[in-house]
Amino acid sequence: MRRREFTVGLSAVALATAARAGASESDAAAGVRAALERGATEAVSQLGRADGFLGNPKVKIELPGHLAQAARLMRAMGQGRKVDELVTAMNRAAEAAVPEARTLFVSTIKAMSVEDALKIVHGGPTSATDFFAAKTRVALGRRFLPIVTRETEKLQLAQRYNAVAGEASSFGLVKGDEANIQQYVTAKALDGLYTMVGEEERKIRADPAGTGSALLKQVFGR
Repeated sequence: MRRREFTVGLSAVALATAARAGASESDAAAGVRAALERGATEAVSQLGRADGFLGNPKVKIELPGHLAQAARLMRAMGQGRKVDELVTAMNRAAEAAVPEARTLFVSTIKAMSVEDALKIVHGGPTSATDFFAAKTRVALGRRFLPIVTRETEKLQLAQRYNAVAGEASSFGLVKGDEANIQQYVTAKALDGLYTMVGEEERKIRADPAGTGSALLKQVFGR
């Protein structure tokens, strides 16, 4: 009972604050949905193309764990090409998977409750993204994995990984089965996607007027 009272109370406070800012309950909900859609669409567009991951240092997928240390030794020994080919293939697989997120993102936004939206309006700088991740990460992982697996085969990613891991094992830094490369790339693709959605959310909260949307300015304006 106390939990329900707290939740209802939180929603009431959020609504009162929104009202003082000139935004109704429905405005607040619509504003959050618009912000999420804008951020999600932009993130998918940025990442789901050539060099979306590979060319962005914030989300570029690097080699996992001790394999990264071994890769530095390999570069020093003139075997950097193998490492570069593997890193490129991992990022290409992630870029191929990301567009799959668009449909699920849209359906999640449409299903968002007013209560959830009100909490997000007055939450932290990435509260909308955090909500999004909680609602979509597992389902997106299931959608991404087959695509990453397909790309893994097409790009010979597993073979490239095994080749590098095999070389690395000679340095005693890594075991050949340190990571499942498909699972690893899928997880990193999701991390990168939510990172970019979060960046877009921060931009909207920092400068809602800059979006050109009167609704976002009304809801997120200070």
